[in-house]
Amino acid sequence: MTRSVANWGPALNTYIIVFLIIGAGFGLVSFPNRHLFSEGPTQTAESAEPGSAGSRIVWALVCTFLWPLLLLAGLNSARILARRRREQSAPSR
Repeated sequence: MTRSVANWGPALNTYIIVFLIIGAGFGLVSFPNRHLFSEGPTQTAESAEPGSAGSRIVWALVCTFLWPLLLLAGLNSARILARRRREQSAPSR
């Protein structure tokens, strides 16, 4: 017995909804550190100012759909920052 494609709808909807909820949560949690995902490891003076409710909503909407890519970009920025810190703390020769 095989499942028909018509029966996959509810299961696929559940996965899509979970994906979107995780993305929105990621956006709300990562808002203070959004420079790591868009500008790289350096933070400009403009993005240092506190965000309004509108900018938080826009960031959450962007993250809702793009959170896997933003997570990879953030991990890369964190790796670059860790390497810079390690190089700065190492004694000069």
